[in-house]
Amino acid sequence: MGKLLFFGLLALMVYLLLRKGRGAQRTAEPPKAPEDMVRCARCGVHLPRSESILSGGEFYCCEQHRAEGKS
Repeated sequence: MGKLLFFGLLALMVYLLLRKGRGAQRTAEPPKAPEDMVRCARCGVHLPRSESILSGGEFYCCEQHRAEGKS
């Protein structure tokens, strides 16, 4: 009975150590900061500011809409 209890506790400790190690790897990356969303002046679609094209104080979703301008 003593051997069974010993090996059971040993297996539990190994499991907990492995589980703790995996959790640390998952949280190693810092979360991304929220980004401002802007609206395309041509079609109205919303997109992140970093993916938009700024021209004449207006934001556009693609080069074609920037060339067409607001109509």
